[in-house]
Amino acid sequence: MIRAFGVLLGAALLLAAGVWLSLRAYEAPGPSAEPHVVVVPRASLDEVAALLAQEGIVGNAMALRLAGLATRGQGASKAGEFAFPARASLRQVLHVLRAGRAVQHRLTIPEGLTSAQIALLFDRAQALDGAPVVPAEGMLLPETYAYERGTSRATVAERGAKAMERALDRAWAARIPASAPLASPQEALVLASIVERETGRPEERPRVAAVFLNRLRRGMKLQSDPTVVYGASGGLGVLDHGITRAELDSDNPYNTYRNPGLPPGPISMPGLAALTAVTQPLPVDDLFFVADGTGGHLFARTEQEHARNVARWRDIERQRAAKPLSD
Repeated sequence: MIRAFGVLLGAALLLAAGVWLSLRAYEAPGPSAEPHVVVVPRASLDEVAALLAQEGIVGNAMALRLAGLATRGQGASKAGEFAFPARASLRQVLHVLRAGRAVQHRLTIPEGLTSAQIALLFDRAQALDGAPVVPAEGMLLPETYAYERGTSRATVAERGAKAMERALDRAWAARIPASAPLASPQEALVLASIVERETGRPEERPRVAAVFLNRLRRGMKLQSDPTVVYGASGGLGVLDHGITRAELDSDNPYNTYRNPGLPPGPISMPGLAALTAVTQPLPVDDLFFVADGTGGHLFARTEQEHARNVARWRDIERQRAAKPLSD
């Protein structure tokens, strides 16, 4: 009787030791000294374990397979691109595989880019898939879009287009009487795209918008340089030279020095601030603005004031041209 009890006690101790060792191995830090991102395919646990051992996430593929079988009631592993923390234990590795929280990539669309420029961003975006996309000009909201590896470019572009539709609807619904020269949300979008390219200073946008709205109200040409650049560049939005007299005199439909009213379509992707600026402009009487040499603009209500501001800007340009380049 005593001998049988001793045998049972010994077996229990061995079992307890085995459980303790198993739990210790289950919680022990893994071999990877740094966080690691791995694309896990849709495969068996054996294949996934072999991959993670090869990538240095786990030290022993067999240990991961056994741990996975022992805890299979906690759920099945998923496929995707996953981030494993440094020194991840078997428990942590299995949690990552079962939770299925894929790595989020991000594509940032800055305000004021043209459709052609944004198409290049989509083309170069890491982890996006599918055919190239060229979004409709003006119809993609500048924003940062998160996506998982393998998401199609068309899917992200569609999200951006829907976001712009919602933003434009909200801006139009909140418009004030000062935006009266604009007859439709599309016209607001066109003007916002011009305002976006005219100034990079957020505080100036409502005032720049007011200038253009005042000019539209009086039947004056907008005379916006970015519209000329857009037309002359074939929609690229940039030139490798300053605007020429021939470009200012061209009959391109986007040339607002020659053609009255708004151009036939947007010239960039405006952001939320530009949309708000054209639907809620400042209550000012300004009709002109010109660069002030610091990245901002000088505004004027009369041609005389504007002429003085232009002369000041020309002086700044001459001084810059005369200043020798530093080494």
